[in-house]
Amino acid sequence: MSEKARTAEAQNQIATTERESKDDAWVESAFASRYNAQPTPKDRIPDGSMPSSIVYQLIKDMRQLDCNPRLNLASFVTTWMEPEVEKLIVESMNVNYVDAEQYPSSTEIQNRCVAMLAELYHAPSSGLEDSVGTSTLGSSEAIMLAGLAMKKRWQARMEAQGKPTNKPNLIMGYNVQVCWEKFTRYFDVEEKFVHLTNDCFVLTPEKAIELVDENTIGICGILGSTYTGEYEDIEKLDELVEKLNKEKGYDVKIHVDAASGGFVAPFVEPDLKWDFRLKNVCSINTSGHKYGLVYPGLGWVIWRSKEYLPESIVFHVNYLGSDQASVTLNFSRGAGMIIAQYYQFLRLGKQGYTKIMLNLGQVARRLQKGIENTGHFKILSKDNALPLVAFSLTKTVDKNGKEEARQYTEFDLADKLRQRGWVLPAYTMAPDARETKLLRAVIREDMSMSMVDELIKDITRSVEYLDSHFTININDVHKPEGKSLVDAAKEHRVHVKKNEHHDARHPNKHRHRKHDGVC
Repeated sequence: MSEKARTAEAQNQIATTERESKDDAWVESAFASRYNAQPTPKDRIPDGSMPSSIVYQLIKDMRQLDCNPRLNLASFVTTWMEPEVEKLIVESMNVNYVDAEQYPSSTEIQNRCVAMLAELYHAPSSGLEDSVGTSTLGSSEAIMLAGLAMKKRWQARMEAQGKPTNKPNLIMGYNVQVCWEKFTRYFDVEEKFVHLTNDCFVLTPEKAIELVDENTIGICGILGSTYTGEYEDIEKLDELVEKLNKEKGYDVKIHVDAASGGFVAPFVEPDLKWDFRLKNVCSINTSGHKYGLVYPGLGWVIWRSKEYLPESIVFHVNYLGSDQASVTLNFSRGAGMIIAQYYQFLRLGKQGYTKIMLNLGQVARRLQKGIENTGHFKILSKDNALPLVAFSLTKTVDKNGKEEARQYTEFDLADKLRQRGWVLPAYTMAPDARETKLLRAVIREDMSMSMVDELIKDITRSVEYLDSHFTININDVHKPEGKSLVDAAKEHRVHVKKNEHHDARHPNKHRHRKHDGVC
């Protein structure tokens, strides 16, 4: 096609679009427009344009079935911020943080946040000039950078001793977040896991030390397990690492994954030693978008001092107008969340963060007490931990006082609660403890006491419903050869009345009963 023909076709398309827009201009309602009667494109860019108001409505409607973020108890991620900081975020959405020459205030704000965190975590190198760290898109990127720093330091040490560097390993508990497994797989590091038990869901320092050898690049300790919120004993781990290093001549260091606990422990338990007060802690990551109280898209990694950030992972570029150091896995990104973190530091201060974190603990304890009072659950989370409640179903007791397993699981209860809008995740514990199923409710800043009371009521009602509907009539169950009656019943998902006494008290309970799937 000639250039003249292409120009003519483009002009014709523009004229057609303008004509169609004029035809619909009189329509004030999005739902009265022709666009509402047409399928929304899914796999190709449409040929024509649409009015902005129509596109807005179509996309807004598409999101209607999403859950309410404030009822999403699965996530640690912040779901509420003040309108003033939201305004700052919007005003900086078009600012590319990495362009320090053009937007120097963004770099200055990031450096101030790094210095504030270094001071909070008792880094020996602190202040604007000496603090070592960077912002990231989240704790996953922060962990990748911290892991790479440990690997590069180990490689340099092994090369200096004339030893091979092809078999690095990292020690961690099986309760680590999946980003740690991504790090080891992406950057060719052997995983050495500390196994869990049904009585201990976190890394045990003594077991971790047993796995250390000369190829160990470091040990990961977690300040707030994603499963139960429990803090690992970093102080004990540091003590054992120090002893081992002296005995073996190693230089093993500890990285603390404080994605969630890094903004909780310093304010709630300031005397707890887990940070740079411990000699062998070389780096710490934390998530600004969790208990740092910033919307999604912000993490931080802080190093003890410059010696723990090898120059080999620092890049220098000058094509944005000046020499700029880059310690990230990506490049361009918005400055909004970094600015939002600085706002929270100034707005709340240590006093404000302390009040909020103490409040979250009170709300979590109220929820825990309410769950315990139902008599249906065992609490798995610890008191000195993140503000969350992890719990599992207990067995029921028949009229003869004999315990028997419920004919539904935590997953069924989670599905039932979803009908009321609550997202309360059910999951199995990490390897070696997978038979333990549990539910976890994360308490965030926007979770009030009144919301907790409503949640407890809904949990109670849901359990009562499942107890009365999710039961077995033996005569209805086909039992294949070699299968137990319980397994057969679970496969068939048979819903029948539990006993005549219960039916007499609830004569209408079967009226709307479903007979297949989870109720």
